[in-house]
Amino acid sequence: MTTEYDSIDYFTDPSLVPDPHPYFDYLRTKNPTCCPINNNVLAVTGWEESNTVYKDSENYSSCVAVAGPFTPLPFVPEGDDICAQLEEHRTEIPMYEHMVTMDPPNHTDARSLLSRLLTPKRLKENEDFMWRLADRHIDEFIAQGRCEFLASYGRPFSLLVVADLLGVPEEDHEEFRNAFGAQRPGTNVGGLDHEPIAANPLEWADEKFSHYIEDRRKNPRDDVLTGLATALYPDGSTPDVIDVVRTATFLFGAGQETTAKLLSAAMRILGDRPDIQQQLREDRSRIPAFIEECLRMDAPVKSVFRMARKSTTLGDTPVPAGTTVMVSPGAANRDPRRFDNPHEFQLDRKNVREHIAFSRGIHSCPGAPLARVEGRVSIERLLDRLGDIRIDEEKHGPIGDRRYDYEPTFILRGLTEIHIEFTAL
Repeated sequence: MTTEYDSIDYFTDPSLVPDPHPYFDYLRTKNPTCCPINNNVLAVTGWEESNTVYKDSENYSSCVAVAGPFTPLPFVPEGDDICAQLEEHRTEIPMYEHMVTMDPPNHTDARSLLSRLLTPKRLKENEDFMWRLADRHIDEFIAQGRCEFLASYGRPFSLLVVADLLGVPEEDHEEFRNAFGAQRPGTNVGGLDHEPIAANPLEWADEKFSHYIEDRRKNPRDDVLTGLATALYPDGSTPDVIDVVRTATFLFGAGQETTAKLLSAAMRILGDRPDIQQQLREDRSRIPAFIEECLRMDAPVKSVFRMARKSTTLGDTPVPAGTTVMVSPGAANRDPRRFDNPHEFQLDRKNVREHIAFSRGIHSCPGAPLARVEGRVSIERLLDRLGDIRIDEEKHGPIGDRRYDYEPTFILRGLTEIHIEFTAL
């Protein structure tokens, strides 16, 4: 039977942006394991199968992790094992130098640098900073009784949390905020409201961190940046400055973007579900479970890609070497074989921590503990200081007929804006 979804291009069709889940459900009915879609991609919608792909770095390469079928490959895959081809041309593949596209052993080395940073002691210090930062941002907008939440809180909060974690000196925080377009609403730094002062913020951050790392290697201090600058690979060798910098800026870019999306998804639930908001106000111990269910319902990363480097099978489906495989955390997190009533937000969902919003395997998100704490701290302070949080009906329509806009990309899922009203407490 032909349906409207048979002719849809997942990667370009704007009708899938507001809500891709009916499309994912359709793919699951065709093949619950993996289903061929356009651009010769195998789409994986099952929870178990997604975990299989994530954890199998022997058969699946991350070289196309970000752009999937749109990654220009400098070779034509040949045979049932393309490992040698892949390594021969690795440095010609776009983004090869970033951790997200690496395979072992390079990925192992790059990841080891983060272990020097994401220590329990450092995360605790960073959490202390979060509590102060949350209040600072709320202070900026609370008197108005309304705000656009992403610009006023979500983006600047998540950006400055990562800046603090990485040891960016506090006197440079405002510069980072301006460079990434997360300055205070209405300040007009750089021209238009929210326009970054840097044409390429991550390139700008590369330059800033290069300066930090080079300085700390010459003049060590008792600070986080010195720890990062002096970190060694597992074999005892010293990384090049640029490798340390890319580790830092990868965490910077990925961490602040995805956490801002998590916070906006949580705010949408608080505004659309006053019953859940009230439950959290009455029992703050439920906030961690609330954050997990937000992640399950709206994973910030919509699509992750792998390339089969050896011919293999996924369930009963053959996966020839060179095939691009798309794992969709959003689809897997609503697999009815794993989650009961998967499209329903349930605050008391028993197995909610089984979601894969943060991936699994060697590429599981190193910033997951950080994002969870950011979510918990933010919701705690917002509930402490904002009463009766409501969605602005003038901007988004009445409850039951909301209008929300999502970023038009097949890679990430996140609101472009969310306007709220509240009573200052």
